[in-house]
Amino acid sequence: MSTETQSIQETGEISIHSENIFPIIKKWLYSEKDIFLRELVSNAFDAINKLKTISLKEKLNTPLEKGRIDIKINETEKTITISDNGLGMDAEEIKVFINQIAFSGAEDFLKKYKDTDDKNQIIGHFGLGFYSAFMVADLVEIKSLSYKADARAIKWSCDGSTKFSLQGGDRTTVGTDVILHINEENKEYLNEPQLTELVKKYANFLPIEIYLNDKLVNDHNPLWLKSANEIKPEEYQEFYQKLFPFSEPALFWIHLNVDYPFNLQGILYFPRILSESDLNKGLVKLYCQQVYVTDEVKVIIPEFLTMLRGVIDCPDIPLNVS
Repeated sequence: MSTETQSIQETGEISIHSENIFPIIKKWLYSEKDIFLRELVSNAFDAINKLKTISLKEKLNTPLEKGRIDIKINETEKTITISDNGLGMDAEEIKVFINQIAFSGAEDFLKKYKDTDDKNQIIGHFGLGFYSAFMVADLVEIKSLSYKADARAIKWSCDGSTKFSLQGGDRTTVGTDVILHINEENKEYLNEPQLTELVKKYANFLPIEIYLNDKLVNDHNPLWLKSANEIKPEEYQEFYQKLFPFSEPALFWIHLNVDYPFNLQGILYFPRILSESDLNKGLVKLYCQQVYVTDEVKVIIPEFLTMLRGVIDCPDIPLNVS
């Protein structure tokens, strides 16, 4: 595999249908700016799982490293870098997956490699999800090296306008770095404890190790994926405390594993009711393939069960812009 700097030097304009849509994407893509971390970590996770799938199907000669995601904060440079050791991208893939806003490579990938026995789930974030980075950054760079034989490293950058630059890069290992140059308005994201809390909120249960400034920050073994007959009562109570710290022990719980009419897994807890006001303190956290989505799930939980607490993971719920 060649790692020499590629003789690419290209500039152009990102493909969008309206010149006015980019400011909307940057400012109003999601209701919360925190979402940028969920989107970029999900992209990194997808890249790692895609490489696993390709390695199995195409029998790659290169040994596959254990997948991991690294997040680095550089307060001096005012940058956040999200790195993965997934399949990487070459120049042509950058043009398709990044420069064409809202194009998703997930559908084409699943058609090519679909296997009912494949446990490497693809979340499917590309396009708009990546551009959530511009809600907190004035400049975004991508440094990537594809897994493909003789691939050359590339570097892509965009300052938040519709113009981009694409040139040879210096990454020497397969994978991708997404570098966010955080703007003054959002410099609070350069705070390590705050970013740690965001990782725990959105990606705590992703089945992969996530490091922030070289510290492991996530619990990548969600209890709801285990078989109920393998779990001890104290494990259920410990997990309840992870979800809802400082709560009284739950009275009892229901372990859900449904595959019809849609896939759904989770654990619902019945908390102790000490007063009438506790009847309205229920909280069910909704996940999609172990990625946190929301805790506003009143449309899912019947009103008479609103005192419940717990987690529901439904892969049939898409993490897209509603």
